[in-house]
Amino acid sequence: MRNTHKKAFYQDATPLLVAVDCIIFGFDLEELKLLLFKRKVEPFKGEWSVIGSFVQPEESVSSAASRVLGAYTGLDGIFMEPLGCYGEVERDPGARVISQAYFALIRLGEEEAQAVETYQAKWFGLSAVPPLILDHNQMVENALQALRRKARYRPIGFELLPEKFTIPQLKRLYDAIYQQEFDRRNFRKKILSMNVLDKLDEKDKSNSKKGAFLYRFNRQQYEEMIEKGIDFVL
Repeated sequence: MRNTHKKAFYQDATPLLVAVDCIIFGFDLEELKLLLFKRKVEPFKGEWSVIGSFVQPEESVSSAASRVLGAYTGLDGIFMEPLGCYGEVERDPGARVISQAYFALIRLGEEEAQAVETYQAKWFGLSAVPPLILDHNQMVENALQALRRKARYRPIGFELLPEKFTIPQLKRLYDAIYQQEFDRRNFRKKILSMNVLDKLDEKDKSNSKKGAFLYRFNRQQYEEMIEKGIDFVL
């Protein structure tokens, strides 16, 4: 067992609390959603918040973020990236707290949507996000900006889709990320010209008898495209 008792060298320093906050996005094939929960402790008990926790003495900041994500989604191996550090002196009336924020993307199926209810958490469409505590609304806005920047040059959106999807479903995702309506024909032409999708001999007939062909993301083709210096720009 690792010895966590370390000799104190900084007795004159003022202690600070370090937290992690996770902005978790999910996509249900119709709209982009944000996972929130009602805070269980004061201050702001009972108000809506992004998912967060204090970093424990025995864990790294990234380990704390992974712990939080696993606890509230029941999933591991989730796409997660650092967003930024939030450290305004008066940001938390409870104590001097510095927060490292992360944003995460998950494929939101029925099972994932129901699992969060165990923790009194709830998925909100982006147009229905309630006022959040502290600086969490700013965190969410910053996370959306980061998602849009990355989606422009990397196929990050595929982290939010099931393994098999249709072109219309993919378009709805990018419409949701950018909060704008892409031209249907131009979007289809552009995404197929990149050769990063494998067309399957299967159709999704949930919306019509004719159905729409299903596709699968080809990560190897994408990596070869990047090696050739071709950007993933929609």
